[in-house]
Amino acid sequence: MEDYLPNEYDVVVVGTGMTESIVAAAASRIGKRVLHLDSNEYYGGLWATFNFDGLQKWIEDLQNSKKNDESLDIGLEDGEKFLRTSTEYSTVENIEETWYIAGEADLPVVVSKDTQTDHSSDGTGSGDEKSDEDKAEKKENVKQWSVDRIRKEYRKFNIDLAPKLLFARGELVELLISSNIARYAEFRAVSRVATFMDGKLTQVPCSRADVFANKTVSVVEKRMLMQLLTSCMEQGADSPEFDGFRDKTFLEYLKTKNLTPIVQHYVVQAIAMATEKTSCRDGVNRTKHFLNSLGRYGNTPFLWPMYGSGELPQCFCRLCAVFGGVYCLKRQLDGVVMSENKCKAIISGKQKISLEHLVLGQGHLPAEVVASEGEQRISRGIFITDRSIMQGEKENLTLLYYPPEQPDQEPVTLIELGPSTNACPQGLFMVHMTCKRTKDAKEDLAYVVEKFLKAEPLDPMAVRASIHSHTQTVPNDKQHVQDGEHAARDETEDSPKPQVLWSLYLNLPASDIKLDDSTAKNLHLCSGPDLDLDFDFAVNQAKNIFKSMYPDEDFLPRAPDPEEIVLEGEEAPGPKFEGDTEAEKQDVEKAEKED
Repeated sequence: MEDYLPNEYDVVVVGTGMTESIVAAAASRIGKRVLHLDSNEYYGGLWATFNFDGLQKWIEDLQNSKKNDESLDIGLEDGEKFLRTSTEYSTVENIEETWYIAGEADLPVVVSKDTQTDHSSDGTGSGDEKSDEDKAEKKENVKQWSVDRIRKEYRKFNIDLAPKLLFARGELVELLISSNIARYAEFRAVSRVATFMDGKLTQVPCSRADVFANKTVSVVEKRMLMQLLTSCMEQGADSPEFDGFRDKTFLEYLKTKNLTPIVQHYVVQAIAMATEKTSCRDGVNRTKHFLNSLGRYGNTPFLWPMYGSGELPQCFCRLCAVFGGVYCLKRQLDGVVMSENKCKAIISGKQKISLEHLVLGQGHLPAEVVASEGEQRISRGIFITDRSIMQGEKENLTLLYYPPEQPDQEPVTLIELGPSTNACPQGLFMVHMTCKRTKDAKEDLAYVVEKFLKAEPLDPMAVRASIHSHTQTVPNDKQHVQDGEHAARDETEDSPKPQVLWSLYLNLPASDIKLDDSTAKNLHLCSGPDLDLDFDFAVNQAKNIFKSMYPDEDFLPRAPDPEEIVLEGEEAPGPKFEGDTEAEKQDVEKAEKED
């Protein structure tokens, strides 16, 4: 049976994505009656984070999803119009999951000497000691991963649909601090920003100390770099320094500074994360944003949310619930009721719920209110690997921005996570790739996958793949090379590419959907994940929605800590005076007697 809900709210929010959750928390914080619904049984929507088993269920549910065409007994009044919601604006496409390793039964069995026949009595040697070769072989076998082993350790994975970093002085960090929501989450600093230069990956010097400690940059280049960064940081894109470059690219501006190729590479690809098409204004602003966040929490400007980006929408949901917001998962929104160009109510199952404001995630929009489906579609690749793309003395959390190699390619953002982020078990790494969609995810990301990963099957016979809802056997065309030759080739490389054990490609919908101009003003759109590295777009969209609803109210003022909350009927503690407690009275009496 459906849960019965009260029939009237100030704000109804549908979908628990990032923007929706921020708006719900902000409305609840100022005392509004908030109902927050989600048809899923998990929080986050397309911003969610899953363990491995949960991700498998999510994929299965997508493949088996059915369109809701059930007739509804709505009971419309005169002048009311019913608009059925649609899921087409949150459709995930081109899902392709591939295993590059064997199942448990297919792994080679290594038998150590203590399980073999004892030959000590026939003079051929002692059965008590194992050879170094046997020990090494057994150790290597222990390290091997199988499909079954990964599935058994599913709880140790936290896999993001839309992984994002936080600039240390970005919109979200400032909001988490000012609202006191930061107490609900944990973060880890990104330990290195990498770039691909001279045929290999290298760490970008971010801080002043790193710049001057870098041995690949000459003293003159270091001074060039520091002068340029200081100019971008202190003056900004609107200063006279950039007059004449308002309609030119960032690269054209940099060429006037007579920078060496190394310095120019660092600035464009690693700091501004720009391409040759990036405008001068955007390049300067990105550089300033990067520099402004340096030195706050680590050597890089970025933070990663522990347990995944999907934790952050839940932080705002917790605050909303603390201040009285009502939550109901697995509750379907069937449609909205319009009257006189105003959204009057929603229909959910057998209930008609009245409201003042309706906040909808893009996966719940009626088709009648959508003017444009957007162009900023997203290609995603998720990979489980056996080592880091850039080996180091310690485990690193790595960010890499890789620019396009050809005109028809898009720049790719790569985030690599290790076990210390709780993204995967010990011995594995999680690699996320994201870019703008032009074809499908696998094609869009192929040039970067080929550059940094070894996406070849380890099974000598075949690799199992699941494409959409079909399971098929994909022959391994490259397996004519013997395993020994593979090993010999890898040993000749200074840093062999990580072996992909499992991959998932998918295309997420566009984040720039536009509503029709005639749409009711009390119906507010929340976009899905966008292509930016951080959460600024979602935060600013939430602020704008809130201000359009309640222009005279503060947006997410600081929430008190639990110990600061005084429940109704309780008296706030007054100033403490000596002798207030019985123990203190006894101490005073004892002191008086001693005198």
